[in-house]
Amino acid sequence: MSGGDQNLAGPDLAQGFDAKLLADGAMLLGHALGEPVLVARRGAEVWAIGATCTHYGGALAQGLLVGDTVRCPLHHACFSLRSGEAIRAPALSPVACFAVREQDGRLYVLGKRAPAPRSEPSSTSQPDSVVIVGAGAAGNAAAEMLRRDRYAGKVILLGMDPSVPYDRPNLSKDYLAGNAPEEWIPLRSADFYAEQKIELHLGVEVERIDVKGKSVGLADGTKWAYGALLLATGATPVRLVLPGGDLPHVHYLRTLADSRRIVAKADSAKRAVVVGASFIGLEVAAALRTRGLDVAVVGPETLPLVRVMGEALGASIRQLHEEHGVVFHLGSKPVSIDPGAVVLDNGAALPADLVVVGIGVRPTIGLAEAAGLTIDRGVAVDACLRTSAPDVFAAGDIARWPDKRSGDTLRVEHWVVAERQGQVAARNMLGANEPFDAVPFFWSSHYDVAISFVGHAENWDRVDIAGDIAARDCAVAFRRGAQTLAIATIGRDPASLEAEAAMERGDESALRRLVP
Repeated sequence: MSGGDQNLAGPDLAQGFDAKLLADGAMLLGHALGEPVLVARRGAEVWAIGATCTHYGGALAQGLLVGDTVRCPLHHACFSLRSGEAIRAPALSPVACFAVREQDGRLYVLGKRAPAPRSEPSSTSQPDSVVIVGAGAAGNAAAEMLRRDRYAGKVILLGMDPSVPYDRPNLSKDYLAGNAPEEWIPLRSADFYAEQKIELHLGVEVERIDVKGKSVGLADGTKWAYGALLLATGATPVRLVLPGGDLPHVHYLRTLADSRRIVAKADSAKRAVVVGASFIGLEVAAALRTRGLDVAVVGPETLPLVRVMGEALGASIRQLHEEHGVVFHLGSKPVSIDPGAVVLDNGAALPADLVVVGIGVRPTIGLAEAAGLTIDRGVAVDACLRTSAPDVFAAGDIARWPDKRSGDTLRVEHWVVAERQGQVAARNMLGANEPFDAVPFFWSSHYDVAISFVGHAENWDRVDIAGDIAARDCAVAFRRGAQTLAIATIGRDPASLEAEAAMERGDESALRRLVP
């Protein structure tokens, strides 16, 4: 989970170093006061911040400078060099800031300094209260951003899940594999929400939205008035409809409780069948193999992830899992599930005392639809994530937004996208009028191999490859006409960051240099 201990590498910056060692646009890793510190220069300005990403512990010195920010190589969190603030998810907490002094041609990192106070809210006409429906990635990030932007009104965060907001991507990765303790999973403690005066209500079900009366009603009869409303209701797993699909050893993975149940069952199970060669299905397969179970994966595709990653990467991912003992049954579908087996449409019966289904999710749009919001394969929003109803925003898995880069409307189911949309929606509720223009990003982990993916490609004309997929050192570009739609990388985190920045700039020539 962590990027590793940086072990106070480099010079002792408190003792000073030759200023010529830090070129314009460069970074230097060192340490001061017993902590890893990153120094960076842009022109005449020099900054020093904590060198460890607050998300998963990535080494920021191995990241990318973009303007007066630095991006983490692991999962593309972005920090301000001026303030240390985590200005783009998935990191939510800041890094420390240090004072810097230049004297006699040497730079000295002094003690920590308090960040400059945030500016006053951008608009004097702000809602008197904000209600957020959904306490997942988007909802939690929005609530936090409201307080970071010094919003003083009431913030009400409503979640169906009984657990405090948590790190959902880890449920199918290290936590499920047994490599991460449960105390790593919550994003924040319950005390955090109390300290931030975020009214967190868990295990509650919102039953209706009254856009004219500007209120939401709970199933228990409670009603909450809002000045602004964010819908962040996420997605629901697609269920198997077949004989035996509801047997007790058949599981889905969406919530922390789901992951706990799979972990509990895996302790006694010996043979597992994963239905669905999706990202979540394959991550579950890897986690269960790590726990020592025999694992078979069933899917209708000819290769896993072929519709998302193409044939070359799909074949490599299959090989990786087979090297770890996974047995694939592709081109097949289950027709029934028995207490001890999954029966396929080709007649094969796969022994299983644990079945995990990962065949996709559907956006949870029932509330929005019943409220009369415009629906377009999700909740339709404008560039600022506003829905068709006044003062109602949507973010995360349900939101379909106009993507300036592709010219299409997109709805994607990525954790980082949801968090960043929640942050933008929060700022826009406060009058920022900021378009959501982040390039989609996600990562997927399989054993010790991580895949990073920037951009969005539902169909493409060709796939170009730089590096060696078999050696798991590559960048793969998905292109349509003259445009690079997306780039996947394995073992090339800097290239992934550069691709993201190039897509933001609209710099196709830079993308062609990354993957000719």
